[in-house]
Amino acid sequence: MSNAEHTQALVSAVLAPAHPSQGAGRTNDVTETRTTAPWPRGRLRALAGPVICGAVVGVIQAISPLGFWWLAPKTVYALGLTLIAAVYIGFSVADGRWKVIAAESGVAGFFVVLAAASVTGSAWLLVLGLAGHGLKDLWQHRTQFVRNTRWWPPFCATVDWVVAGILTAAILLGVSFHG
Repeated sequence: MSNAEHTQALVSAVLAPAHPSQGAGRTNDVTETRTTAPWPRGRLRALAGPVICGAVVGVIQAISPLGFWWLAPKTVYALGLTLIAAVYIGFSVADGRWKVIAAESGVAGFFVVLAAASVTGSAWLLVLGLAGHGLKDLWQHRTQFVRNTRWWPPFCATVDWVVAGILTAAILLGVSFHG
């Protein structure tokens, strides 16, 4: 396998959504399909809507401190991060498996602690939390750990990464997040 083929296979394995048949009884037919056609047009087209909507919501979230002028911007972004992380708890309850509920609650708890630390700490913690949650979304999209979330992970990852990118630019430009 050449380097280009290896890279394409790696990208496909990470970014391509899991097959709906994956779940409790996972099958190998997805790997065979990805080997022959890693980016079927239907999959890319299916991602367009959630990604576009995620970009719009990400921009809205990035300017959300303007709507909460009485709070420090870091506090507003921290509240947003906790809200984003907690959504998966709802999805896990809908999934119904205790293992999933426990795992998603633990992950959400981690992001809540990170968000709380960012209120009095560095704004870079917010960037880290948002980018990290986007990576968690990418993993969720790939594995479908929580069932019935096919459109949510690409949407949420886009929101996370748009806000993280805007916050990174603002931090580098010297914008104050203390209010």
